[in-house]
Amino acid sequence: MPKEECKALLDALNKVAACYRHLVLTVGGASDSQNLREELKKTRQKAQELAVANRNQLTAALRDKAVSKPDRAEYERLWVLFTSCMELLETDMRRALELGHEFPLHVPRRHLVQTGMSGGTSGVAARAMSVQNMKYEAERNIDVVDLQDLEKEIHQVGEMVYEMEMKVNVPQWTVEAKQDPGAELHSAISVAASSIGMIEVESKAVCNTRKVLVAVVFTAVLLVAVVLAVCVAKLS
Repeated sequence: MPKEECKALLDALNKVAACYRHLVLTVGGASDSQNLREELKKTRQKAQELAVANRNQLTAALRDKAVSKPDRAEYERLWVLFTSCMELLETDMRRALELGHEFPLHVPRRHLVQTGMSGGTSGVAARAMSVQNMKYEAERNIDVVDLQDLEKEIHQVGEMVYEMEMKVNVPQWTVEAKQDPGAELHSAISVAASSIGMIEVESKAVCNTRKVLVAVVFTAVLLVAVVLAVCVAKLS
């Protein structure tokens, strides 16, 4: 059961981190607003809560000497996925910090990037937070205050990743993947090949139909020519 809990926590973290990345990409765009900055803050905090829960679960499991070899291999695989997700989250947090400095909300002399995207982003944040309606209670200077908090949180995430590496030593190159290298690519190629094969079959069928039609037309024209020649011969 703990293994299933670890998988569920990791899946939740991946979803929230993906939503956070989506929100970060809209900073400085046409849909940037005070609400977006609040969504970024709440989604980021949710991701960090899930990260702490993942770290505690996986650390306890990997330091347990009674864990069987197959289970340990699975925990190590989850650990590698978790550390990769944390590295991406830290990268996105740094990107959000840079964009926040470049595009402050209440400085009119700076023009926002016109990406062509418009509309709210609360739907994305709501999916990450598992709530239907997001409520915003931030002050008007949220972009200034939040950037200060974001700098501290980036430092905390970096420290967490460092402590994880010190407590649990799981080299990524020693973890075996469940699928062969390029399995997803091969499956995509096979699907494409099957689609091409179906197109070729359909093309061949169309070509054969056209050949039969041409042969029928040619035969009909030939018969008409013969009949005309016979009639001309009788008249002469």
